[in-house]
Amino acid sequence: MLKVWGRRNSINVMKVLWICDELNLPIEQIDAGLQYGIVNTPEYAAMNPNRRVPTIDDHGTILFESNVICRYLAVKHQRHDLMPGDLEDRFSVERWMDWASISISQGMTPLFWQLVRTPEEKRSARLLPTRSLNQNAACGSSMIKWRKPALCTAIISQWPMCRAQPLCIAGSSYRSRMPHFRRSKTTISACSSALVMSNM
Repeated sequence: MLKVWGRRNSINVMKVLWICDELNLPIEQIDAGLQYGIVNTPEYAAMNPNRRVPTIDDHGTILFESNVICRYLAVKHQRHDLMPGDLEDRFSVERWMDWASISISQGMTPLFWQLVRTPEEKRSARLLPTRSLNQNAACGSSMIKWRKPALCTAIISQWPMCRAQPLCIAGSSYRSRMPHFRRSKTTISACSSALVMSNM
């Protein structure tokens, strides 16, 4: 059985768990990182010298780095809707994966750490100017305070997925065979549209 080390609230672990779900793979998920520890043990360091999550052990094949793990699993299980066999289409997929991990994360990371990982009383007013946003229809039933850097808003407004436009990275039937992707895309699009409108 595929073993996955990493806590479920890590965005990089979520990617691996998501593709395992899409592939209907039975897995053994082992909480690791932050409060769960494990990553600083010699045994874990022998698998992943970076001491980060996720790490997988697929019947003796040990890999780390979430994008690499996702690509490996898609190719191994011949899911060409996830990792196309055509060279041009494949590297289009890889391009967007790396873009999401590198380019967009530069704006999203400060927002995530301030809003999710930092207690409200310790958040930086300089990084997160206050905006009110009524998300009743899109993302919830209450009026909330949404704080976001201008850079994040600019990136979100340029993101094709968040503008509810097609992100064609593996053919026109790509999304139709990925129910979890479709459901999340609908939620992301609704929430992000509200965010962009709040800046106008």
